[in-house]
Order: sequence, then C-alpha cells, then structure tokens
Amino acid sequence: MEQNQNHGAASGEQFFSANTEFNRFGLISMVPIIVGCTGGIAVGMGAVQSTLALILIVIPTMTTLSLLLAVSPMKYIMTSGIIATIVNLLFIAYYIIA
Repeated sequence: MEQNQNHGAASGEQFFSANTEFNRFGLISMVPIIVGCTGGIAVGMGAVQSTLALILIVIPTMTTLSLLLAVSPMKYIMTSGIIATIVNLLFIAYYIIA
C-alpha cells in the first residue's frame, strides 16, 4: 500500500503548472477579483486623470480577463495576472505617495 512519490524529480515550474491546472476553477474565481479590484483601485486613485497611466493599467488587466474568458492555459493566465497585479500595486503605491 505504499505510494512512490518522487517530488524531487519534477521542477518547480512543472509542479506549479500541474497544480494550477488541477485547481483551475478555484483560481478562475479568485484571479478576476484580485486583478479587477486592484485595477479599479489604481484607476480610482488617480490614473483616470492620465491617459498613459490608464493605458498601462487597462492593457494588462484586460489581457488577463480575456485569457480567462478564452479558457487559455493556466500558465498564461497566472503570468498575466501576476503582471497585472504588480502593475496595479505599483500605481497604487505611486498615487499613495504622490
């Protein structure tokens, strides 16, 4: 009744990719909430007054949401979501400081 589990052979990227595909429906419910809310906060804090800032926030956010709608591989969705969240958080930090 022993199971041979060889966790050391798989790279971190392969392990992450397998887990995200397995947990697709849970992640699909969380990614739009996180990306959408941080994008909305960043726009509301001052990006609406600058066309360049608005473009830099909207493109990664809408790319993430489009990939979700297209049922793309989770590797692309998570990469896009992480990039969008980082951009949004940078703009939120900038508007808090400025």
